[in-house]
Amino acid sequence: MNLKKTLQLSFLILLTIFPSLVFAYSQQVIPGGENVGIHLDTKYVTIVGFYKVNDRYIGEESGFKLGDAITKINEQDVTSINQMITLIDRVKDEEIHVEVKRQAKTSNITLTLEKDNTGVYKTGLYVKDQINGIGTLSYIDPNTSIYGALGHEIADRNTLQKVELKDGKILESSVTKITPSRDGTPGEKQAKFSQDNIYGNIIKNEESGIFGTFTGKVSSRDAIEVGKPEDVKKGKASIRTVIEKDQIEEFEIEILEIDITNETKNILFQITDNRLLEKTGGIVAGMSGSPIIQNGKLVGAVTHVVVNDTDKGYGIFITTMLEEGEKRSE
Repeated sequence: MNLKKTLQLSFLILLTIFPSLVFAYSQQVIPGGENVGIHLDTKYVTIVGFYKVNDRYIGEESGFKLGDAITKINEQDVTSINQMITLIDRVKDEEIHVEVKRQAKTSNITLTLEKDNTGVYKTGLYVKDQINGIGTLSYIDPNTSIYGALGHEIADRNTLQKVELKDGKILESSVTKITPSRDGTPGEKQAKFSQDNIYGNIIKNEESGIFGTFTGKVSSRDAIEVGKPEDVKKGKASIRTVIEKDQIEEFEIEILEIDITNETKNILFQITDNRLLEKTGGIVAGMSGSPIIQNGKLVGAVTHVVVNDTDKGYGIFITTMLEEGEKRSE
C-alpha cells in the first residue's frame, strides 16, 4: 500500500476514535443580572424531619434518616407527596413497606403507622417534594435561548446533597428586602415571585448552576463577548445584580486571585463599591449567578461568599457554565 494513503487512513481512524469536543455556545451572549424566583419539583419525596406520635419518634425509630428519598411504598412508585398520601390511605393494616434511596444506595424499611389522639394514622415523617428560592440569572445565549443561573447546584439544606430534579421553572421576582451580611453571618435577599410570569424551564441542576430554555421576553440590552479563562486578570471588574425591586445595577469589584484548577471557585474578588457594601454588607444569598464583567467581556458569575470576610466572594468561569448549558440534553 502507498505510504501516503496509509498515513491518511490512520489519521482518519484516529479522528473517528477521538472526535473533537466542540461546544456550540455563542461567542456573544446577553449578560443577566435579573433576580429570579426558582421553583423545583424534586424527583423523589424527601424526608426533612421527624415529629412525635404518641410521644415517640416512630419514623426515626424505624430507621429513616434525614435526606432519605422515598421511592416506593408497598412496591408502588412514589413521585409526589399527594401520591404518597394516596398509597398510605389504601393500606388495610398499620404496616407499610418503604423503599428509600440513601446516597445512591437503596434500602427497605418497615414502618408501623400509629394513630394520633384524633384517630388518624401518622408516619412521624416530615417530607417535601418541592423547593423554592431565589437567585440571579447569569446569561442568555441569544442564538439558542439557553440560559444559565446561580453558578452552583441547588442542594438539600439537611444533607447538602445535590437535589435530583423532576422539573422546574424560573420566575419573575422583585427584591423586597435585604438582610445585610456580617463577617461570620451571611445575609440574604428576600423577594416576591410572580407566578404568572415564567422566564423559562429548568432542565438541569448541576455543580456549575441551573440551566434551561429561556422563554420570557429577552432583554433589549446588547450581547457582549464571552471572556475565556485566560482573559480574566487581577484588577477592576464589575458585577450585575438587583438590590431593589427589579432594577439591574452594575457595581465595582476587584479581582484578587484566579484559580484555573478549581471546578467552581475560579475567581476570588472583593466588592469595592461603597453603595453596594452599605446596602448588603457584601455578598448575600440570592446574589449567586450575578454576572462578572471585565474589560467589556462576560467572564464569570458569582457563586459563594467568603463567610468570615463577607465583602469577598468567589466566581465561576462563565465558559464552564456555557459548556454545561450546551450539554443539557445529553
